[in-house]
Amino acid sequence: MRSIIVTGASSGIGRSLARRAAAQGWNVLAVARRGERLTELAHEIRGAGGACATLVADVTAADAPARIITAAFDAFGGIDVVVNNAGAARPGPLLEQRDADIEGQWQLHVAAPLRIARAALALVEARRGGFVLFGSGLARVPAPNYGAYAPAKAAARAAAIQLRRELSGRGIFVTYVDPGVVDTEFSTASGMAAHEAWWHAKPDAVAAAILRGIDRRAARVNAVPWQTAATVLAEWMPSLADRAMASFVVPPAEPNASEPAHLVADTPAEPATIIEVTASAFDEAIEPLRRRMERVKLPEPFVRSLLEPDATIELHDAAMRWAGMPNKNERAAMHEVLDALAAAGFLEATGEERWRVLRAPEPPLS
Repeated sequence: MRSIIVTGASSGIGRSLARRAAAQGWNVLAVARRGERLTELAHEIRGAGGACATLVADVTAADAPARIITAAFDAFGGIDVVVNNAGAARPGPLLEQRDADIEGQWQLHVAAPLRIARAALALVEARRGGFVLFGSGLARVPAPNYGAYAPAKAAARAAAIQLRRELSGRGIFVTYVDPGVVDTEFSTASGMAAHEAWWHAKPDAVAAAILRGIDRRAARVNAVPWQTAATVLAEWMPSLADRAMASFVVPPAEPNASEPAHLVADTPAEPATIIEVTASAFDEAIEPLRRRMERVKLPEPFVRSLLEPDATIELHDAAMRWAGMPNKNERAAMHEVLDALAAAGFLEATGEERWRVLRAPEPPLS
C-alpha cells in the first residue's frame, strides 16, 4: 500500500487531501501543529476504514524532518510521496517587514520543504515516488502588501522546477502545485478588496486535482486552470497588471499598538483564517531582543522549536544546533533569549547554563 505525508493537514486542502488519499487506499501521515484537529481527522479516516497516523510538529523546527520521516517509516514502513504545503503569511509592505518576518517566510516556504525532502530522499527513491511543493499565483505576479510571502513562493516555484530536473534521472517525480485562490479569507485580510466567493476554488476540488497529478507524476498541477491563465496574461502584460493591482489591492490598516495584531494563516493545505490575537507571552518575552536576534541571525522559529515541554535545554547544545560553531556574541545572544524565556515562565533554570522547558509557546499559526 502506498504511503503519503501531508503537512498542514489539520484543515482545508490538507484535510481534504488526507481524506481523499485514505479513501483511495493510501496510508496517510498527517502533520500539523493543531493536535486536536489531527485527532479528529484520524478518527474520521479510520472510521471510514482508512489508515492514518498523525504527528504534531512545526515543520520549521530543527528536528521536524527527522521526526516526520521516522513517524512515517515506523507507521507504514516506507514513503512514496511527500506533500509539503504548510505555510503562513503576515501582510504588509515588503520593506516595512522585519528581518525575522522575511527569514520566517523563507524558512517556512522554502527551507523547511527542502529539509524534509532531503530527509525523505532515500525512502522516496526506494519506491520511485515523489515530492509535491506548493506555490501561488503570487509567485509569478506578486501583489502589493503581501510582504515576503510572494518572494518566498517564487523561490518555492523555482525550487520545485530545479528538483524535478535534478531528480528525474533517479526515478523521482516533483510536482509543483498552483492551487489558485482557494475559499479563504486570506486575500481580504492581506489587503485584497472583497469579492464574491463564487470564483474561489474549493479545498476538496483542489485536493482531487493534486491526487490526479500525483497519479500522473505530473510536473505541474494548475488546480484552477482559468486562474492560472489569468496569471500568465498578467505576467505577459506587466503594465496592465500594475494598473489592475492598484485598484484590486488596498493597503492593510497600519498597526496600532493599542489594538490586537492581525495574523493571517495561509496554507495551501488549509483555507486561511484571520486570527485576532493580542501579543502572546512568547512574543512579549523576546520583543526586547528581536533586534539582537536579527543581528546574530537567530531565527524565531528555531527558538520556538526548543520549547518542547519537559525537554532540557543546554546552552552549548542549543547554540551548536543553531550556529554550528558559535562565537562569543552568538552564545551571549542565545543566553539572553533563554533567560528572557525563563523570566516569562517558559523555562526553569536547573543549572548555570541549563533549563527545563515548562510549557510550549503559543502557536503563531499553523
